[in-house]
Amino acid sequence: MTTSTLPRTTAPSTADAPVARATGAAPTTAFRRGPFAAATYREIGYALTSLPIAIGGFVLSVTLFSLGAGLSLTVLGLPVLAALLAAARGLGATERRRAGALLGLDVTGPADIPAAKRSGRWAGVQARLTDTAGWKALLFQVVMFPWRVVSFCLTLTFLITGWTVALYPLYAWVFPRYVGWPGYQVFDYTSDGVRHQYYLSSPLQIAAASLLGLVIVFLTPKLVRALTNVDRAAVRALLGRNRAR
Repeated sequence: MTTSTLPRTTAPSTADAPVARATGAAPTTAFRRGPFAAATYREIGYALTSLPIAIGGFVLSVTLFSLGAGLSLTVLGLPVLAALLAAARGLGATERRRAGALLGLDVTGPADIPAAKRSGRWAGVQARLTDTAGWKALLFQVVMFPWRVVSFCLTLTFLITGWTVALYPLYAWVFPRYVGWPGYQVFDYTSDGVRHQYYLSSPLQIAAASLLGLVIVFLTPKLVRALTNVDRAAVRALLGRNRAR
């Protein structure tokens, strides 16, 4: 074996090493950048704006469904239910656009309602009432309402708490100067005639609180991603086009 063959023998292993290190470091890098990534705040915006939209969709769905069901003994209930399903389809289209813009989710909408075989107003109403996609969109509005209440509360709580506690060293001076406390008051209660108070005032306490806040800040993107993954699954299952089998 000549010395000229040695570089060719060792070259593949040298080239492979940086790739392995880069692949292993990717999740760590993403975790470090999570609280500052634009995608994180798009997901946060989705979670926070979903609540008012969910309230409107839920109220509309329950109101029209109750009205239509109550009038179902007469022919007047059928147009109401047909209008409800048409509105549910429209809300579903809005949800798909929001998911595409804020969650990066590309979902193809359901097929249009087949044209009625017969002519006349009632033929259109009947076609609307047999629209599976409309009923699935209505189900989406109902089942996602409680979830979006939970998602909104968790997202807002973690977002505000994390940054407020993490930045505590920047405004700790406010409490002794303007409030009359030695620091932030964690609790203050009286038990058996004894008053118990606890303040975050020492440098060690302030640093520990800030560290805890940073932990929450870096965990918030993971939490929001987990919450919005439920929305992604619901949009795919209830608002997308069924795959051909």
